[in-house]
Formats: sequence, C-alpha cells, structure tokens
Amino acid sequence: MSNALQQLIRERLDRKSWSYGDVARRGGVPRSTVHHLATTDRVVRMPQAATLEGLAKGLELPLDTVRRAAAEACGIHVYGTPAAPDADGAAPRPSDPEVDLLIASVQQLSVDDRRHVAALVESLLGRSAQRTPEN
Repeated sequence: MSNALQQLIRERLDRKSWSYGDVARRGGVPRSTVHHLATTDRVVRMPQAATLEGLAKGLELPLDTVRRAAAEACGIHVYGTPAAPDADGAAPRPSDPEVDLLIASVQQLSVDDRRHVAALVESLLGRSAQRTPEN
C-alpha cells in the first residue's frame, strides 16, 4: 500500500513522463532522495524544508500540496486552519502550514508531553505580552 507522498510523486511522474532524475534536476535535490521518497512505504520523519521545496519545484506543484502529502506519509494528519482576517479586519490570510503541522503533531503526543507543550506556549505568550505593552 502506498502513502500519500508516493502517490503524489508517482502520479506526477506518470502524467508528465518524467524520471526521478528529471524531478531531481528541476528541483535541485539528489535523485536518490526523490527515489527514496517515491518508493518508501512509511516515511519515518518529515523531510527537511529544503527537500520539500526542491521536490515541489521539481514536480511543479505547490509547496503546500507536497508538504501535506509528506506529513500524511509520516502519519501526521494536517488540519487546515480557517483563514483569519488580517490586522485591519479586511481580507482573510491563508492558513499557515507550520501552524497546521504543529497542531497535527501535538495531537500525537502523550498527555504529559502535551502538558509540557502547553506550559511552554503559555510561557512564550507571556513573555511576548511583557515585551509588547498594550494600548
């Protein structure tokens, strides 16, 4: 059974009649990396940002599409965050893929680890609030 990233890469290769080398050259990533990601059933950890960027460029796909497929291949379900209005309440901003990935990753932690993450976030938010006085 293939994972989401394998399917994405294979479908793109088939559709465009490309090889692993074609994708690698276009994206500036090693051919072995493209081959590995296209043939590995379970991706153990999320590929580095530069790898995902190169793969997206090589496949001629949006980075977010490749990032979501890679996350799914790692067993992380990435939830879309609703678009939020910008500071003046005008046009909505697109969701932040890093936030989506963090949300999905936290759900896989143990209860104790989630408490530690929550305490860290509260501490960081408190530190930010102290640096920025409110009007």
